[in-house]
Amino acid sequence: MNRTTLSLIAGATALAAVTGFAVLSAPATPGADTTAKAAAQLPVERTSLLCPAPSLSDIAETSYTSFTPVTKGTGSGGKADLRVAPQESKDGSNAGGGKGKGDGKSGERKTEKPVLTPKEPGKPVTGDTSGAESPALVGTADGRFAPGWTVQETTEVAAGTGRGLQGVNCTAPDTSFWFPGASTAADRTDYVHLTNPDDSAAVVDIELYGKDGALQSTVGEGITVQPHSSDPVLLSTLTDEQQADLTVHVNVRSGRVGAAVQALDDKLGGDWLAASTDPSGSLVLPGIPKDATSARLIAFTPGDADADLKVRLASPSGLITPAGHETVHVKGGMTTAVDLGDVTRGEAGSLVLTPTDRSVPVVAALRVVRGKGDKQETAFIPATRPVGTRATSADNSAKGSTLSLTAPGRSATVEVTASAGSEGGTPVSKTYTIKAGTTQDIQPPVPSGLKGTYALTVEPKSGGPVYGARTLAATEGGVPGFTVQTLPDDRGTVAVPEADEDLSVLQK
Repeated sequence: MNRTTLSLIAGATALAAVTGFAVLSAPATPGADTTAKAAAQLPVERTSLLCPAPSLSDIAETSYTSFTPVTKGTGSGGKADLRVAPQESKDGSNAGGGKGKGDGKSGERKTEKPVLTPKEPGKPVTGDTSGAESPALVGTADGRFAPGWTVQETTEVAAGTGRGLQGVNCTAPDTSFWFPGASTAADRTDYVHLTNPDDSAAVVDIELYGKDGALQSTVGEGITVQPHSSDPVLLSTLTDEQQADLTVHVNVRSGRVGAAVQALDDKLGGDWLAASTDPSGSLVLPGIPKDATSARLIAFTPGDADADLKVRLASPSGLITPAGHETVHVKGGMTTAVDLGDVTRGEAGSLVLTPTDRSVPVVAALRVVRGKGDKQETAFIPATRPVGTRATSADNSAKGSTLSLTAPGRSATVEVTASAGSEGGTPVSKTYTIKAGTTQDIQPPVPSGLKGTYALTVEPKSGGPVYGARTLAATEGGVPGFTVQTLPDDRGTVAVPEADEDLSVLQK
């Protein structure tokens, strides 16, 4: 596949951010017509993205794919680009004491030429880089490029720790992130990548929760992430305890950051672990590959109350209860892990967690393995939000992409559109019906005359909520490499209440 080579500066590590902004007029005059008016859904005007430094391996090969779906009402202006982010310590030693080991100028803005610049909405643009020195990227899009802007980072590592296929969507900055599924076991090397997109420093606490509760550590407190920079923190530097299953909470004291966990295994490959959706009483984890040889559920409840969850699998024929795993008990403040084994039994599946009695907020993720023996590879599926208005998936090829959609409640009708290719091709759309309580694996439509890679947009048209995930697969040396990205709403639009100007405020 031909892709423009990116010239990237040496660096280290980071993550992601997507943010929309809207301007509202003044509130309505008191005493006037106060009938509530429905909020208009308008395109976001600005989106920020941060992509983590992809790998510590000298033999890593990384591709970036940027795509903005065409959105009505955006006008003809705007631009988007991705630039190199200044870096902090590559080895995670910043964790001790909370100060970065940069050159003292890591907070300064960089003026290097953009390494990736989309040309028009509706058509992907791609780029490549290689090696361990590929840096984090910081991006901004406005105008017609902002709504639904998506960048996928995909890395192939042929050998060594974390070998296989690793993928992550560059995502939004926030103040709190939950990562059930991390580890400090001897055969794991897990980093938390922190990225600060703003003009002032961010201060972050990294909290770890194991099977017996919080792990005591002061080194994860008060980590400073300089403006417009990225910082990888090695989890094993935060605690002396080796635990196979941890929940990581990134809590931002001041500012905002983007965060993701890079989870690398000595024997089972590795992948990026994206944050679970916010703690909720019911969760959906979509898109377990049908040939998964094992699945491990990791769950955590942040409060003191225990949670009892009903475990069901949304299969192609409906909701079923896995034998021997009808429920899972999650103790308050403690991480619980359950081996579900070959839960899908050769069929498409999504995990649906609901309270057995009272609802207690929970976060969860699945660690999924494909292959056998020394040819195994790992990916993660966090609990996610529904597709909502529209979800976008970049970096698809004619072979190797599988779209998984589930409707855990009511049936739903969904339109899937394949974009033009990055080097040629005509968009194609197809409509699918997902029956209530089922998961359907779809070989997505492919643009006619496809050249290069293409993007998928998923738009529910009727029925109940839909959840989705996209799996990329590429076998190398007999190892079934794969990575799974969930498909939450791409937040391409924002609700803007209709309001009138109140000039009387000028007289007060």
